[in-house]
Amino acid sequence: MAWASNFNEFFKNFKRESKIISEDTITLIEAYILKNELQKAVSVIQKALRNIESASLNIAVTGETGTGKSTFINALRGVEQEEEGAAATGVVETTMRRIAYPHAKLPNVILWDLPGIGSTNFPPQRYLTEMKFNEYDFFIIISSTRFKENDAQLAKAIKMMGLNFYFVRTKIDNDLGNEQKSKPKTFNKEKVLMKIRDDCSEHLHKVLSSEPPVFLVSNFHLSDYDFPKLETKLLEDLPAHKRHAFSLSLQSLTEATIKYKKDSLKQKVFLEAIMAGTFATIPLGGMIMDDVENLNETFDFYRSQFGLDDASLKKYAKDFNMSVNDFKVHLRFPHLFAEDNDKSLENKLSKYIKQVSSVTGGPVATVIYFDRAYYLQNLFLDTAANDAIALLNNPRLSDKEVGTYISMPLNYWE
Repeated sequence: MAWASNFNEFFKNFKRESKIISEDTITLIEAYILKNELQKAVSVIQKALRNIESASLNIAVTGETGTGKSTFINALRGVEQEEEGAAATGVVETTMRRIAYPHAKLPNVILWDLPGIGSTNFPPQRYLTEMKFNEYDFFIIISSTRFKENDAQLAKAIKMMGLNFYFVRTKIDNDLGNEQKSKPKTFNKEKVLMKIRDDCSEHLHKVLSSEPPVFLVSNFHLSDYDFPKLETKLLEDLPAHKRHAFSLSLQSLTEATIKYKKDSLKQKVFLEAIMAGTFATIPLGGMIMDDVENLNETFDFYRSQFGLDDASLKKYAKDFNMSVNDFKVHLRFPHLFAEDNDKSLENKLSKYIKQVSSVTGGPVATVIYFDRAYYLQNLFLDTAANDAIALLNNPRLSDKEVGTYISMPLNYWE
């Protein structure tokens, strides 16, 4: 099979923090392939895909009132401050209970707003018990000034229980603005950031006897400062099967984030194409025809993931003072199904399915199905990711033609 010979090389293309299956799982699949025990390899892949699909992600966010905790939660969820369901900001914390905020697009990703330990009467160990510490994948401890001793003691308790925690210092843009106003002649952005970071680390070191990294963040400009480093660190520390959910939960705010999403989805597409190719060795019947029905669903999913859905495009068009239809002219993704009446991808896919359906199964069907399924999904991904990067870089949009940064469909669709 084509995929069997390429399996080993495929996963070498991805960094550790991007891989959605563990090194042990990759090694096991490779071992079965080398022994030509392909059904066992597929069984492992099936289990891995089930784990990825069912993976939940629970993120605990704690910090005192006024630190920007709720704004940080809304930013991670991709929710505007005034949207329905947004975490309330600018209010006095009066509750001692935790509050769940599901991600706007991924219900299996939940951010939990926990009251700051300083606003409770609980010691660190009891605080974690009351807040059901064992339900979270990791903790984010937030402050907008120095981290307090309570924060450090909580971190010690979390560490003792074998969980990960991360210190996030918010409102960095406010600090920089105030420093620049007060010292306009001597202001140096990098020196101010270093001073804030060192001050936080030094204070924590006194309690923890170590200097954990502190990530400097602006809730209103997540792509700036240390948030990209925080993303990478979280991906490194998460179990492989949970990286996919976290990657998809991230907003497409930097090229690095877009690449994480694309890499994560490419791996899943590769594994699913292997499954599709294997199942194509049996009589195809109506199963393969489901691809036509699922095509638009997959298309819309990628649009949503890379910020190319209708709601997002309306916002972009408004920013450029253009109609949505005029704005779409500059993107490749909206036109994949409408290049012309005779050569749309939808027509080509239908033609391809008729071709594969004429095969009664076996290796020929497997190779054809794998190649086409894998190519189609990757075409979607590459197109969506490149459009997202083009929008991120704020193109001038002076030409009334689709950009040339997307490759056209390969000739085997003809």
